[in-house]
Amino acid sequence: MRILLHRADGKTEPWIKDFGKFLPEAEIAIWHAGEKSPPCDYAVVWAPPETMLPELADVKAIFNTGAGVDALLKFGDALPRHVPIIRLGDAGMGAQMAEYVAHAVLRYFRRFDEYESQARAGTWAPLPQYHREDFTVGVLGMGALGGQVLKALAPFGFPLRGWSRTEKNVAGVQCYHGPTGLDTFLRGTRVLVCMLPLTPDTSNIIDRSNMSKLPQGAYLINVARGAHLAEPDLLNLIKAGHIAGATLDVFRNEPLPAQHPFWQEPRITITPHISALTLRRESVQQIAEKIRKIENGELVDGIVDRNLGY
Repeated sequence: MRILLHRADGKTEPWIKDFGKFLPEAEIAIWHAGEKSPPCDYAVVWAPPETMLPELADVKAIFNTGAGVDALLKFGDALPRHVPIIRLGDAGMGAQMAEYVAHAVLRYFRRFDEYESQARAGTWAPLPQYHREDFTVGVLGMGALGGQVLKALAPFGFPLRGWSRTEKNVAGVQCYHGPTGLDTFLRGTRVLVCMLPLTPDTSNIIDRSNMSKLPQGAYLINVARGAHLAEPDLLNLIKAGHIAGATLDVFRNEPLPAQHPFWQEPRITITPHISALTLRRESVQQIAEKIRKIENGELVDGIVDRNLGY
């Protein structure tokens, strides 16, 4: 068995070492631009270039080493349609995402963002506390990761709501779905958390129109994809006072350019796409288990529906 490996960061040696532990029968071939790779049974990739696509046509499956598959699906029909794309399950990302979002929500609820600004200005001034029952947290996207975030927030007692493409029922969460449910979902959400997959339907979903439906003084947390957010609209609504603050981990252009106006807006908190890092060991173990199932003729989960985009 041979696996074709591509890492956009070029750090392949640790992956080879882990495959040697969890799938020792596999030979690992590293993809190099301009070189023809030997015939391979599977491909394990992250953000491959378009020049790699012809070599993916003959594998049994393509494993994407991240939660989002938009970096693959953007190639459209150039991506071989007969080859299944398999995304990772949790692989340790859910706990990280829950930590990140819970921290951001609590930071706003306890007004720590404002206390940080006061401290830099040398100001000692206790602020009125927010009422928990008025601090509704709404999660856009109730998949595996979104579900973990809602579960992590539950013990804090905030009213919780979630929105998904299709109808879902989650205990303790007020659920909305579809285009008709989005408006009501937004109008009652004080803290909006975006955890959607990036698809043509969700691109720019956080625009002026939708953010304006949030209550005055709402907050935004985006840990999904930068293309979900209409960046100029967010800046305008923050300057107008409708959005009180935003915590952003993802951006349209990464790294975020030095001249980007987000850097100069103190009410926007920026982190460098670290809300849920891929855990290599857990990812390799999961991929190895799925490859063995495929080799044994068994079904595996995580196969991407290209029409839905996830």
